[in-house]
Amino acid sequence: MERIGFIGLGSQGGPMAERIAAAGYPLMLWARRADALAPFLEKGATAAPDIATLGATCDHVGICVVDDAGVAEIVDQLLPAMRSGSRIVIHSTILPEHCVALAERCAERGIAFLDAPVSGGGPAAAAGTLTVMCGGAVDVFEAARPVLESFGGLIVRMGEVGAGQRAKIVNNALMAANMGLAHAAMEAGRALDLDGAALCGLIKASSGRSFGFEVYARLPTPGAFAHGAPLLRKDVGLLMTSLPDDAGAEALSRAAMPFLSAACGD
Repeated sequence: MERIGFIGLGSQGGPMAERIAAAGYPLMLWARRADALAPFLEKGATAAPDIATLGATCDHVGICVVDDAGVAEIVDQLLPAMRSGSRIVIHSTILPEHCVALAERCAERGIAFLDAPVSGGGPAAAAGTLTVMCGGAVDVFEAARPVLESFGGLIVRMGEVGAGQRAKIVNNALMAANMGLAHAAMEAGRALDLDGAALCGLIKASSGRSFGFEVYARLPTPGAFAHGAPLLRKDVGLLMTSLPDDAGAEALSRAAMPFLSAACGD
């Protein structure tokens, strides 16, 4: 079996790594904090002393860190160490253009590249039902698919490198916009003297419902979404960076930002 490396053991990446190990793959991990590795080592994973060692050892390296800067820092250390014919897979949500640039650097060294951001959060990762949106060559996608299937349910190749990121930021911007519209709808309901709990129950059973509304309806206040709002705001920003003059991107941002600002405490 391929030797798998994984970097980024957060609330989503951690369960993904657990699923990879459970599928029987030899798994090597690296983390800034050694204590973060302990639960995985108990389940048979090994720890790399540094990123370069992980890169030199593994055939497939998954990266699931927060942002572009984190991905760039890791890839800078991986590339000199990785063998020709090995593979880097980016599960982080970053700029599509950054993925294209990284793929070009990888190609110079004979390393395959796939961007494969995921949707579903920690619970879906633990259940093996994440949606995986991929961008890359068909042969790279097919080679990586068995690893992706260890934690993914719906796994879709969206196009060439960067296409997975483009799909992810559109999806997340729509989620943010739906939550923003839910916020506006409930504010309108209050202005019309409607009982908030009754209105929530009614909408969840009616044509105005959406997944975003259901998430919003569980929040006692927008501030209760402080854990997720910064990431959604980042992804809306990525969409606006990729499509600065696009009317659709502007409409999604305009719907999303009042709620995200409230949730972030701005």
